[in-house]
Amino acid sequence: MFAPTQHDVRRFFCETFRKERAGEPLTPLEAIASDWISQHPEYHGDLADAEAAVAASFEVEEGRTNPFLHLAMHLSISEQTGVDQPRGIRQATDLLSRRLGSLHEAHHEVMECLGQMLWTSQRSGLPPDGEAYIDCVRRRATR
Repeated sequence: MFAPTQHDVRRFFCETFRKERAGEPLTPLEAIASDWISQHPEYHGDLADAEAAVAASFEVEEGRTNPFLHLAMHLSISEQTGVDQPRGIRQATDLLSRRLGSLHEAHHEVMECLGQMLWTSQRSGLPPDGEAYIDCVRRRATR
């Protein structure tokens, strides 16, 4: 199982951004990441300097979104829907995307559910509850 460190994740996104700008070939995973990076130009400055990115601190109290966490969640949701794991996440995300008229905005809604599931799991010490996650996405899709 691959378990990247925070620095690995940050370097991955910075390198993907660099390669895209240089017109270099991207791996399939980098191509997905690059699509999300292109939809977040507000993060391009953070992605342009890998060393600064590795050293940066994105504290909630500062009011800044962590671009690497945000992009990693987009990537995770893309992977989850691609393989429909947990089962039902593809259909729930598709439904939400149709309701909102935007896959990007749907991902942002799904992120809220994903974050809630992970927070609950960390607090309780129990495994993540995939059914609760999908139910959360479905509720957002049908409100």
